[in-house]
Amino acid sequence: MFLRGFVSGTAASTVVFAVIYASVNRKEIYRESDNPSFEDINKLERGREILKYGFPNRGPELMYYTNHVLAYDRAKRTPVWVAEHITAETLKGYASRKYEKFLPDPRIPQMFSAQNSDYQKSGWSRGHMSPAGNHKHSQEAMKDSFFLSNIVPQNFENNAGFWNRLEMYCRDLTKDFQSVRIISGPLVMPYTEEGKKFIKYQIIGDNEVAVPTHLYKIILAERKSQPVAVGVFVIPNQPLDFSHHLSKYQITLHQLESRTGIKFVPNLDLSKTVNLCDIHSCLI
Repeated sequence: MFLRGFVSGTAASTVVFAVIYASVNRKEIYRESDNPSFEDINKLERGREILKYGFPNRGPELMYYTNHVLAYDRAKRTPVWVAEHITAETLKGYASRKYEKFLPDPRIPQMFSAQNSDYQKSGWSRGHMSPAGNHKHSQEAMKDSFFLSNIVPQNFENNAGFWNRLEMYCRDLTKDFQSVRIISGPLVMPYTEEGKKFIKYQIIGDNEVAVPTHLYKIILAERKSQPVAVGVFVIPNQPLDFSHHLSKYQITLHQLESRTGIKFVPNLDLSKTVNLCDIHSCLI
């Protein structure tokens, strides 16, 4: 790890030096064009000419809050993923949701944000990805969880029923594990019609907020000196009765990453993890 960091740092320093050198002596760069690093500088300079009026961007990659972190999809007006970390201690407290209201996130430009009006009379509830019940230790964290950047359109029965039970299950895990890390988000799954696959989802409101067909939740449960227990679940965004066993909706992390295009836990060696449902009941 140290060597990798050292090499990365050395490479970064070399690039910085090359950029400075390039700006001072362009003729020398072209004379040394057989050197790959100098070729990269030429590409960089050409890129800056191409992008004369700035770099297209989709906003910040990460947004940090009191007790959660998220990536936001400006096109769909929903989070891409929301990460949080809970323990038995952080679940204690007296912060209350009765003091909070759903609000547009002030950190997201209005043109890219959902509004409460988008949800009104839409037939969909405002579903927390980082649930309010995980933030009782801090009223500020509770407030943050009500920003619409943490919300997706969710089926009412699913929100109050099966998904809520899954959130409670995560909190119950803190009784048996020292630490529970969770990543949740919306997902649109393909369907097959006449032998062809399609992606289709509803949009609601004037801001065209995307309604996911499914929701996912990654659970990483930690005990000291033991392998991390991993559970990955994809839940249909529809009414589900409690006869459904949670393990019915379990998939592998690789399957979810392939579907979303996201490497969720790149620093976790999956070969050293265990299946959460093998060591802990997945009953909810």
